[in-house]
Amino acid sequence: MLQTIKKIGVLTSGGDAPGMNAAIRSVVRTCAFHDIKCYGIYRGYEGMIDGDFEEMDARSVRGIINKGGTILKSARSKGFRTKEGRQMAYEQLKKAGIDAFVVIGGDGSFTGAMIFNKEFNFPVMGIPGTIDNDIFGTTHTLGYDTALNTVVEVIDKIRDTASSHNRLFFIEVMGRDVGHIALNVGIAGGAEEILIPEEDLGLDRLVESLKRSKKSGKTSSIVVVAEGDKIGKSVFELKDYVDQNMEDYDVRVSVLGHMQRGGPPSCFDRVFASRMGVKAVESLITGKSNYMVGMKNDVIELTPFDQAVKGKSKINKELLRVSDIMSI
Repeated sequence: MLQTIKKIGVLTSGGDAPGMNAAIRSVVRTCAFHDIKCYGIYRGYEGMIDGDFEEMDARSVRGIINKGGTILKSARSKGFRTKEGRQMAYEQLKKAGIDAFVVIGGDGSFTGAMIFNKEFNFPVMGIPGTIDNDIFGTTHTLGYDTALNTVVEVIDKIRDTASSHNRLFFIEVMGRDVGHIALNVGIAGGAEEILIPEEDLGLDRLVESLKRSKKSGKTSSIVVVAEGDKIGKSVFELKDYVDQNMEDYDVRVSVLGHMQRGGPPSCFDRVFASRMGVKAVESLITGKSNYMVGMKNDVIELTPFDQAVKGKSKINKELLRVSDIMSI
């Protein structure tokens, strides 16, 4: 043990993601296993500023591994973006005797932790929790697998309606900056087209593709659209354009929205969260700090915060090729 860690805090920050509770559980129980006290920090960094802490033990986290959302709540914190706010948070941590903390969240949460570490030399570790899978340094983020399964289930149900009424459905999924969700669920759901921020299909090419599908005998179609797709200003604009250029299609729009964040985490996310929680706590115990815990080739590894924040996750080009072949 390179430094003495007696109390570790854990918080969730940013948008919620399935598996956050499983990660909280893992952090708390790993602390208990190593005879370290653990404190839940409520409402993210805002709760840190307010000193909203509660001591947790192994029994405090029973029955939450299968729950969506986060028992510690989450909130945006304008105060933590200021030096004064971070100073207040530091004073609250020291007052409670907390020596280090684990933050479960996305790149914005990691940026805050990285700045805090630099200013106060305070040990921090991050666990990537976001359904978008948009963080560099890990093949998966917590909640991504669950979100994929949720969306595929919905697409399967919508296809039943599309087939029954010979309709074209535009289904918008989350993915403001990256198209990981759209690309994977599009392939798994048998979509005719997949629109993602990384590839600009273009309105005319989209219509031509749909016309080819129609000529090939398809009586209904599914188009999966990432919310950050660059073709139109909105998925409703895409609908209007297709309405004007393909009168023989009855077009509908389904925006899935925040339902993608909810629900019980998948088996993968529960195991993933458990592995990352153990790694985060044991890394702090051995003196490591300012890292994100992630996974590469099924191995739990550490990535420096600055790389995780500044790096860009890339779309799988092979999946793009597969989607083109499958949509024939």
